[in-house]
Amino acid sequence: MQEDSPVQNENTPDAPHTGQPQRAGRRNRLIVLSAAALVTLGLGGVAVATTGGDHPAPAAVSLDAQSRAEAASRADRSARESSTPVASPSPTPSPSAATASPTPAKTATAKAKPKPTPKPKKTTKPTPAWVNPMPGAAVTSCYGQRWGTLHAGIDLALPSGTPLRAAAAGTVTQAGDASDGYGNSVFIDHGNGYLTHYAHQSRIAVTVGQKVKAGQVIGYEGATGDATGPHLHFEVHQGMWNQIDPAPFMRTRGVDLGC
Repeated sequence: MQEDSPVQNENTPDAPHTGQPQRAGRRNRLIVLSAAALVTLGLGGVAVATTGGDHPAPAAVSLDAQSRAEAASRADRSARESSTPVASPSPTPSPSAATASPTPAKTATAKAKPKPTPKPKKTTKPTPAWVNPMPGAAVTSCYGQRWGTLHAGIDLALPSGTPLRAAAAGTVTQAGDASDGYGNSVFIDHGNGYLTHYAHQSRIAVTVGQKVKAGQVIGYEGATGDATGPHLHFEVHQGMWNQIDPAPFMRTRGVDLGC
């Protein structure tokens, strides 16, 4: 007896097919999630994955969406990082530079050295036109009568060898023994009609025709000729051998001979 195989009646409700409907629902959910992720990242596209048949590839769609999201994130991060200026690291000072002692800078406001005060120039007083022929000497005899004769000059005494000086500038007209007891004598013509005579010198220091200045040494005191001791016999002549009193003459020229 042949057994009849059970025949499914078309009115019999279908048994539940759990395979395909579950996979289709899971695929739809993945597609929706991928599209939402792309919209959130601002790419502006909607990824739509469609598959046919009974063998979908949800894993490939999920990996593709994830890689795109990571690429978008990297692109967005690189743009933000490039716009931010990167500070360059400051150089670290070397130990030798850090420990070196600073060199003091020269101050621009250093005090200027004061200029030395110029020393005043030594000035010599101008020599008067007329001077004492033997300054500091003692008067031993004045002009006038002596022993019945005229003593025609003034005698001035200091130690022998004392320098004798020209009473005023002029020209030497005689230098040597003048006879008549004067001994070694010098005559100076002052060019104004007056001459001066310096007698009894031990040594003469000028020559005839020499120009001399007031106060210049012309010889040295002595006792040549008719003299009882070393002294200067000083005369003033108004014309040769016309002796006048030297005291008032010299006094009017600023020189006091003590007579």
